[in-house]
Amino acid sequence: MQLMPLPQRQWSFGALTLDLSQPHVMGILNVTPDSFSDGGQHNEKEQTIARAKQMIAEGATVIDVGGESTRPGAAVVEIEEEIRRVVPVVEELAKLNVVISIDTSQPEVIRAAVAAGAHIWNDVRALTRPQALETAAELDIPVIIMHMRGEPTTMNNLDQYEDVTTDVIRELSQRVQDALDAGVKAENIMIDPGFGFAKNAQQNLQLLNKFYKLADMGYPILSALSRKRFIGSVLDAAEPQQRAVGSATAHLLSIQQGACMVRAHDVKATADAIKIWQAMRSA
Repeated sequence: MQLMPLPQRQWSFGALTLDLSQPHVMGILNVTPDSFSDGGQHNEKEQTIARAKQMIAEGATVIDVGGESTRPGAAVVEIEEEIRRVVPVVEELAKLNVVISIDTSQPEVIRAAVAAGAHIWNDVRALTRPQALETAAELDIPVIIMHMRGEPTTMNNLDQYEDVTTDVIRELSQRVQDALDAGVKAENIMIDPGFGFAKNAQQNLQLLNKFYKLADMGYPILSALSRKRFIGSVLDAAEPQQRAVGSATAHLLSIQQGACMVRAHDVKATADAIKIWQAMRSA
């Protein structure tokens, strides 16, 4: 582990601004019936918006809306169904003072969501779907490029690495270069090492310990390890809801090593941990 400064960069979305030199909490809003941690809890629009407002009050500056589960073995969602789940929620969130991220790999979904008021494309498949690279360049919005091997249905069999951190950086660098070659602006790119995607528990911990090395890539970094199975394995916490403190701790370790954004289910616990760290630094 090594302490790293956060990037001196801002993202602007009309009247909204994200200062990436300060840590941000991205609140997870799954509008799916089968997500691993909170599937089915927020797939009614009124409940969904109420949950978003709660997360904003707890300290989230970004809300990440997902209409397709990416848990291991998750079922494929038709594009039309994903749009039906996501767009009405985005239309309501756009009335609030919050940045909206869309967790999707489908170009058609991000186009519809941006038209409804979304700001950021969070793609776990790193723009590998057909027309994804071209769409990212055309929309000219921030895009989060995550490391994964295979698909959610196959990724657990693809965790062979010589050195997980080195290999993740090399493979992620190639995806970033593909985006740049397609016309995606460097200032629109954020990277995510993909905790829990094609990585076993030990590899996730090794990646967290060497997280600071990701800063050498020169892009803002998202850490998204909320309630992941490796957190549960360390804590002997079988239920995802029992992993809030462990997740907040790991997210804070990520921030200390250069992550400017963390994606969390338990927003208040995460925001509180960040506040204590910031208070200590400014004392």
